[in-house]
Amino acid sequence: MKNRQFLLASRPTGEPDASNWEYVENETPELKDGQMLVKVEFISLDPAMRGWMNDAKSYIEPVQIGEVMRAGTVGEVVESKHPKFQKGDHVYGHLGVQAYAVSDGSGLHKVDPSIAPLERFLGVLGMPGMTAYFGLLNTGQPQAGETVVVSGAAGAVGGVVGQIAKIKGCRVVGIAGGKEKCDFLINELGFDDAIDYKNESVKDGLKRACPKGVDVYFDNVGGDILDDVLTRIRKNARIVICGAISQYNNTTPVKGPSNYLSLLVNRARMEGIVVFDNAAHYGEAAREMAGWIHEGKLKAKEHVVEGLKSFPETLMMLFKGENFGKLVLKVDH
Repeated sequence: MKNRQFLLASRPTGEPDASNWEYVENETPELKDGQMLVKVEFISLDPAMRGWMNDAKSYIEPVQIGEVMRAGTVGEVVESKHPKFQKGDHVYGHLGVQAYAVSDGSGLHKVDPSIAPLERFLGVLGMPGMTAYFGLLNTGQPQAGETVVVSGAAGAVGGVVGQIAKIKGCRVVGIAGGKEKCDFLINELGFDDAIDYKNESVKDGLKRACPKGVDVYFDNVGGDILDDVLTRIRKNARIVICGAISQYNNTTPVKGPSNYLSLLVNRARMEGIVVFDNAAHYGEAAREMAGWIHEGKLKAKEHVVEGLKSFPETLMMLFKGENFGKLVLKVDH
Protein backbone atom coordinates (compact mmCIF):
# COMPACT_ATOMS: atom_id res chain seq x y z
CA MET A 1 0.00 0.00 0.00
CA LYS A 2 1.44 3.38 -1.04
CA ASN A 3 1.93 6.05 1.59
CA ARG A 4 2.32 9.77 0.93
CA GLN A 5 4.08 12.03 3.43
CA PHE A 6 5.29 15.58 3.98
CA LEU A 7 8.69 15.70 5.67
CA LEU A 8 10.33 18.80 7.14
CA ALA A 9 13.14 19.56 4.68
CA SER A 10 14.50 22.78 6.20
CA ARG A 11 13.72 25.26 8.96
CA PRO A 12 11.93 28.38 7.71
CA THR A 13 13.01 31.94 8.25
CA GLY A 14 9.83 33.97 8.41
CA GLU A 15 6.93 32.43 6.51
CA PRO A 16 7.27 28.76 5.53
CA ASP A 17 7.15 28.01 1.81
CA ALA A 18 7.25 24.97 -0.47
CA SER A 19 11.04 24.65 -0.12
CA ASN A 20 10.66 23.77 3.59
CA TRP A 21 8.84 20.53 2.73
CA GLU A 22 9.73 17.30 0.98
CA TYR A 23 6.81 15.31 -0.43
CA VAL A 24 7.59 11.60 -0.61
CA GLU A 25 5.78 8.43 -1.63
CA ASN A 26 6.79 5.03 -0.28
CA GLU A 27 5.41 1.63 0.69
CA THR A 28 3.75 1.19 4.08
CA PRO A 29 5.94 -1.13 6.19
CA GLU A 30 4.93 -4.59 7.38
CA LEU A 31 3.34 -4.50 10.83
CA LYS A 32 5.13 -6.00 13.83
CA ASP A 33 3.34 -7.39 16.87
CA GLY A 34 1.86 -4.54 18.93
CA GLN A 35 1.49 -2.24 15.92
CA MET A 36 -1.43 -1.05 13.79
CA LEU A 37 -1.88 0.71 10.47
CA VAL A 38 -4.08 3.82 10.54
CA LYS A 39 -5.62 5.33 7.43
CA VAL A 40 -5.46 9.06 8.16
CA GLU A 41 -8.71 10.74 7.17
CA PHE A 42 -8.39 14.29 8.54
CA ILE A 43 -5.33 16.34 9.53
CA SER A 44 -5.51 19.27 11.93
CA LEU A 45 -3.73 22.44 10.80
CA ASP A 46 -2.83 24.62 13.79
CA PRO A 47 -0.77 27.78 14.39
CA ALA A 48 1.40 25.80 16.84
CA MET A 49 2.84 23.87 13.87
CA ARG A 50 4.89 26.94 12.94
CA GLY A 51 6.64 26.83 16.32
CA TRP A 52 7.29 23.09 16.02
CA MET A 53 9.34 23.82 12.87
CA ASN A 54 11.84 25.96 14.81
CA ASP A 55 14.93 24.46 16.43
CA ALA A 56 14.22 26.18 19.73
CA LYS A 57 13.44 25.21 23.31
CA SER A 58 9.69 25.00 23.81
CA TYR A 59 7.01 22.97 25.59
CA ILE A 60 7.52 20.15 23.05
CA GLU A 61 10.53 18.91 21.05
CA PRO A 62 10.89 20.46 17.59
CA VAL A 63 10.21 18.37 14.51
CA GLN A 64 13.58 17.16 13.21
CA ILE A 65 14.74 17.62 9.62
CA GLY A 66 13.66 14.59 7.59
CA GLU A 67 10.81 13.68 9.96
CA VAL A 68 7.14 13.53 9.02
CA MET A 69 5.60 16.88 9.99
CA ARG A 70 3.80 16.62 13.33
CA ALA A 71 0.04 17.18 13.24
CA GLY A 72 -3.10 16.08 15.04
CA THR A 73 -5.07 13.50 13.06
CA VAL A 74 -8.15 11.30 13.08
CA GLY A 75 -8.34 8.11 11.10
CA GLU A 76 -9.44 4.49 10.89
CA VAL A 77 -7.48 1.40 11.90
CA VAL A 78 -7.27 -0.68 8.70
CA GLU A 79 -4.94 -3.41 9.99
CA SER A 80 -4.02 -4.33 13.56
CA LYS A 81 -1.60 -6.51 15.48
CA HIS A 82 -2.33 -4.50 18.63
CA PRO A 83 -4.31 -6.06 21.50
CA LYS A 84 -6.29 -2.90 22.32
CA PHE A 85 -7.16 -1.65 18.83
CA GLN A 86 -9.21 -3.54 16.26
CA LYS A 87 -9.68 -3.08 12.54
CA GLY A 88 -12.49 -0.54 12.09
CA ASP A 89 -11.70 1.47 15.24
CA HIS A 90 -11.46 5.24 14.76
CA VAL A 91 -8.61 6.97 16.57
CA TYR A 92 -7.28 10.44 17.38
CA GLY A 93 -3.59 11.19 17.86
CA HIS A 94 -0.57 13.03 16.47
CA LEU A 95 0.19 10.81 13.47
CA GLY A 96 1.49 13.60 11.23
CA VAL A 97 0.99 14.88 7.71
CA GLN A 98 0.67 11.59 5.83
CA ALA A 99 -1.96 9.32 4.32
CA TYR A 100 -1.16 6.24 6.46
CA ALA A 101 0.65 5.83 9.77
CA VAL A 102 2.07 2.85 11.62
CA SER A 103 1.55 3.22 15.38
CA ASP A 104 2.20 1.25 18.54
CA GLY A 105 -0.81 2.94 20.11
CA SER A 106 1.17 5.54 22.08
CA GLY A 107 -0.88 8.73 22.41
CA LEU A 108 -3.83 7.31 20.47
CA HIS A 109 -7.40 7.54 21.78
CA LYS A 110 -10.48 5.88 20.33
CA VAL A 111 -13.20 8.25 19.12
CA ASP A 112 -16.82 7.50 18.31
CA PRO A 113 -17.92 8.83 14.89
CA SER A 114 -21.56 8.29 15.88
CA ILE A 115 -21.23 11.16 18.40
CA ALA A 116 -19.90 13.75 15.95
CA PRO A 117 -18.33 14.01 12.47
CA LEU A 118 -14.69 12.85 12.55
CA GLU A 119 -13.30 16.31 11.79
CA ARG A 120 -14.96 17.65 14.96
CA PHE A 121 -12.53 15.57 17.03
CA LEU A 122 -9.81 17.90 15.68
CA GLY A 123 -11.79 21.02 16.61
CA VAL A 124 -14.28 21.54 19.41
CA LEU A 125 -13.82 17.98 20.70
CA GLY A 126 -10.05 18.01 20.06
CA MET A 127 -7.00 20.07 20.94
CA PRO A 128 -8.50 23.51 20.10
CA GLY A 129 -11.62 22.81 22.16
CA MET A 130 -9.56 21.53 25.09
CA THR A 131 -7.31 24.61 24.83
CA ALA A 132 -10.35 26.88 24.99
CA TYR A 133 -11.98 24.96 27.84
CA PHE A 134 -8.99 24.73 30.18
CA GLY A 135 -7.44 28.05 29.20
CA LEU A 136 -10.62 29.98 29.89
CA LEU A 137 -12.05 28.10 32.86
CA ASN A 138 -8.86 27.17 34.77
CA THR A 139 -6.62 30.11 33.89
CA GLY A 140 -9.08 32.89 33.01
CA GLN A 141 -11.54 31.94 35.77
CA PRO A 142 -14.45 34.00 34.38
CA GLN A 143 -17.27 34.99 36.73
CA ALA A 144 -20.86 35.67 35.67
CA GLY A 145 -21.31 39.32 34.72
CA GLU A 146 -17.65 39.89 33.82
CA THR A 147 -16.47 41.09 30.40
CA VAL A 148 -14.41 38.57 28.42
CA VAL A 149 -12.52 39.61 25.28
CA VAL A 150 -11.01 37.05 22.90
CA SER A 151 -8.77 37.69 19.88
CA GLY A 152 -8.67 35.39 16.88
CA ALA A 153 -12.31 34.96 17.83
CA ALA A 154 -13.46 33.31 14.59
CA GLY A 155 -10.68 30.73 14.77
CA ALA A 156 -10.80 27.22 16.20
CA VAL A 157 -9.92 28.19 19.77
CA GLY A 158 -11.39 31.69 19.94
CA GLY A 159 -14.89 30.73 18.84
CA VAL A 160 -15.12 28.09 21.57
CA VAL A 161 -13.70 30.44 24.23
CA GLY A 162 -16.40 33.01 23.52
CA GLN A 163 -19.21 30.48 23.60
CA ILE A 164 -18.06 28.93 26.88
CA ALA A 165 -17.80 32.42 28.38
CA LYS A 166 -21.42 33.03 27.34
CA ILE A 167 -22.48 29.71 28.91
CA LYS A 168 -20.84 30.96 32.13
CA GLY A 169 -22.87 34.19 32.06
CA CYS A 170 -20.25 36.67 30.82
CA ARG A 171 -20.44 39.57 28.42
CA VAL A 172 -18.31 38.48 25.44
CA VAL A 173 -16.51 40.58 22.85
CA GLY A 174 -14.60 39.01 19.96
CA ILE A 175 -11.81 40.52 17.85
CA ALA A 176 -11.71 39.17 14.28
CA GLY A 177 -10.82 40.26 10.75
CA GLY A 178 -13.62 41.19 8.35
CA LYS A 179 -17.34 41.89 8.50
CA GLU A 180 -18.36 38.30 7.66
CA LYS A 181 -16.45 36.88 10.62
CA CYS A 182 -17.71 39.55 13.01
CA ASP A 183 -21.32 39.02 11.90
CA PHE A 184 -20.86 35.27 12.43
CA LEU A 185 -19.60 35.83 15.99
CA ILE A 186 -22.66 37.89 16.92
CA ASN A 187 -25.41 36.22 14.88
CA GLU A 188 -24.31 32.57 15.04
CA LEU A 189 -22.14 32.18 18.14
CA GLY A 190 -24.02 34.64 20.35
CA PHE A 191 -21.18 37.07 21.13
CA ASP A 192 -22.38 40.42 22.52
CA ASP A 193 -20.14 42.50 20.27
CA ALA A 194 -17.28 42.16 17.81
CA ILE A 195 -14.35 44.35 16.78
CA ASP A 196 -13.23 44.13 13.15
CA TYR A 197 -9.49 44.81 13.39
CA LYS A 198 -9.21 45.10 9.59
CA ASN A 199 -11.67 47.98 9.36
CA GLU A 200 -11.65 49.58 12.80
CA SER A 201 -9.14 50.76 15.39
CA VAL A 202 -8.99 48.06 18.07
CA LYS A 203 -8.56 50.76 20.73
CA ASP A 204 -11.73 52.53 19.60
CA GLY A 205 -13.57 49.22 19.33
CA LEU A 206 -12.63 48.30 22.90
CA LYS A 207 -13.86 51.66 24.19
CA ARG A 208 -17.19 51.09 22.44
CA ALA A 209 -17.65 47.41 23.26
CA CYS A 210 -16.12 47.35 26.76
CA PRO A 211 -17.11 50.66 28.38
CA LYS A 212 -16.42 49.26 31.87
CA GLY A 213 -13.13 47.62 30.85
CA VAL A 214 -11.95 44.03 30.41
CA ASP A 215 -11.95 41.38 33.15
CA VAL A 216 -10.59 38.44 31.15
CA TYR A 217 -8.61 38.64 27.92
CA PHE A 218 -7.90 35.41 26.00
CA ASP A 219 -5.03 36.20 23.65
CA ASN A 220 -4.43 34.22 20.47
CA VAL A 221 -2.59 36.87 18.46
CA GLY A 222 -0.11 38.89 20.57
CA GLY A 223 1.47 42.01 19.10
CA ASP A 224 -0.36 45.33 18.93
CA ILE A 225 -3.77 43.89 19.86
CA LEU A 226 -2.43 42.57 23.19
CA ASP A 227 -0.97 46.03 23.85
CA ASP A 228 -4.30 47.70 23.06
CA VAL A 229 -6.25 45.40 25.40
CA LEU A 230 -3.78 46.03 28.24
CA THR A 231 -4.86 49.70 28.20
CA ARG A 232 -8.46 48.63 28.99
CA ILE A 233 -8.07 45.97 31.71
CA ARG A 234 -9.82 46.26 35.07
CA LYS A 235 -8.53 45.63 38.56
CA ASN A 236 -7.64 41.93 39.11
CA ALA A 237 -7.98 41.16 35.39
CA ARG A 238 -6.70 37.85 34.02
CA ILE A 239 -4.85 37.71 30.69
CA VAL A 240 -4.56 34.21 29.22
CA ILE A 241 -1.64 33.85 26.80
CA CYS A 242 -2.61 31.05 24.42
CA GLY A 243 -0.74 32.10 21.28
CA ALA A 244 0.69 34.96 19.27
CA ILE A 245 -0.05 34.20 15.63
CA SER A 246 0.81 37.76 14.59
CA GLN A 247 4.41 37.08 15.62
CA TYR A 248 5.11 33.52 14.47
CA ASN A 249 6.63 34.38 11.09
CA ASN A 250 8.69 37.33 12.32
CA THR A 251 12.28 37.60 11.15
CA THR A 252 12.85 40.16 13.91
CA PRO A 253 12.44 39.54 17.66
CA VAL A 254 8.92 38.92 18.96
CA LYS A 255 7.20 42.18 19.92
CA GLY A 256 6.50 42.13 23.65
CA PRO A 257 3.82 44.22 25.37
CA SER A 258 4.97 47.78 26.02
CA ASN A 259 1.88 48.42 28.18
CA TYR A 260 2.74 45.67 30.69
CA LEU A 261 2.80 48.13 33.62
CA SER A 262 -0.99 48.05 33.39
CA LEU A 263 -0.65 44.64 35.09
CA LEU A 264 0.97 46.38 38.06
CA VAL A 265 -1.49 49.26 38.25
CA ASN A 266 -4.49 46.89 38.03
CA ARG A 267 -3.02 44.06 40.13
CA ALA A 268 -3.70 41.86 37.11
CA ARG A 269 -2.00 38.65 36.04
CA MET A 270 -0.85 37.29 32.70
CA GLU A 271 -0.40 33.53 32.44
CA GLY A 272 0.43 31.10 29.65
CA ILE A 273 -1.55 27.96 28.88
CA VAL A 274 -0.37 24.77 27.14
CA VAL A 275 -3.19 22.31 26.57
CA PHE A 276 -1.08 19.18 27.13
CA ASP A 277 -0.82 20.05 30.85
CA ASN A 278 -4.49 19.09 31.18
CA ALA A 279 -4.35 15.75 29.34
CA ALA A 280 -5.56 13.78 32.37
CA HIS A 281 -8.88 15.67 32.26
CA TYR A 282 -9.60 15.68 28.49
CA GLY A 283 -12.30 13.05 28.87
CA GLU A 284 -14.45 14.98 31.32
CA ALA A 285 -14.04 18.20 29.30
CA ALA A 286 -15.09 16.43 26.09
CA ARG A 287 -18.16 14.98 27.82
CA GLU A 288 -19.22 18.39 29.13
CA MET A 289 -18.68 20.06 25.76
CA ALA A 290 -20.49 17.28 23.90
CA GLY A 291 -23.41 17.93 26.27
CA TRP A 292 -23.35 21.64 25.42
CA ILE A 293 -23.31 20.81 21.69
CA HIS A 294 -26.29 18.47 22.19
CA GLU A 295 -28.16 21.23 24.06
CA GLY A 296 -27.45 23.72 21.27
CA LYS A 297 -25.31 25.94 23.52
CA LEU A 298 -22.02 25.26 21.70
CA LYS A 299 -21.68 25.41 17.93
CA ALA A 300 -18.81 24.06 15.86
CA LYS A 301 -17.48 25.31 12.54
CA GLU A 302 -14.84 23.48 10.52
CA HIS A 303 -13.10 24.79 7.41
CA VAL A 304 -12.25 21.64 5.44
CA VAL A 305 -9.83 21.69 2.50
CA GLU A 306 -9.44 18.49 0.48
CA GLY A 307 -6.21 17.01 -0.84
CA LEU A 308 -3.03 16.00 1.00
CA LYS A 309 -0.80 17.61 -1.63
CA SER A 310 -2.31 21.03 -0.87
CA PHE A 311 -0.80 20.95 2.65
CA PRO A 312 1.89 23.67 2.22
CA GLU A 313 -0.55 26.24 0.78
CA THR A 314 -3.41 25.26 3.08
CA LEU A 315 -1.26 25.67 6.21
CA MET A 316 -0.50 29.27 5.21
CA MET A 317 -4.22 30.12 5.27
CA LEU A 318 -3.86 30.28 9.07
CA PHE A 319 -1.36 33.13 8.92
CA LYS A 320 -3.31 35.08 6.32
CA GLY A 321 -6.60 34.87 8.25
CA GLU A 322 -8.20 32.97 5.36
CA ASN A 323 -9.68 30.13 7.40
CA PHE A 324 -13.16 30.50 8.84
CA GLY A 325 -13.44 28.07 11.74
CA LYS A 326 -11.19 25.11 12.51
CA LEU A 327 -8.84 24.47 9.57
CA VAL A 328 -8.75 20.78 8.63
CA LEU A 329 -7.14 18.97 5.71
CA LYS A 330 -9.14 16.04 4.32
CA VAL A 331 -6.87 13.31 2.99
CA ASP A 332 -7.81 12.06 -0.48
CA HIS A 333 -7.45 8.26 -0.68
